[in-house]
Amino acid sequence: MPPQPPLLPPDDATSTFPLVEIIELKWLLAGEGIYIHVEKLQKDAAYAQRALDQASASASPTLRAAALRLRRRLAPEGSRQAGGSPSA
Repeated sequence: MPPQPPLLPPDDATSTFPLVEIIELKWLLAGEGIYIHVEKLQKDAAYAQRALDQASASASPTLRAAALRLRRRLAPEGSRQAGGSPSA
């Protein structure tokens, strides 16, 4: 399997990365005993997908909402459907 591209190119100085949302997700997941590595989540799309999938499966509506917000922020513009949710 080829390596996944980073979520943001390292030389893209104009992008604002949703770090606050990532930190929120990290602490909400930690409350459920799931620990994520912030830098890895930023650089590894497959790792980010797994973390967001775990968060989306939570019984916590707060955690599910945080995962949905972050998933929407990380989805490339072209992969979003008309309703704003990421495509499958």
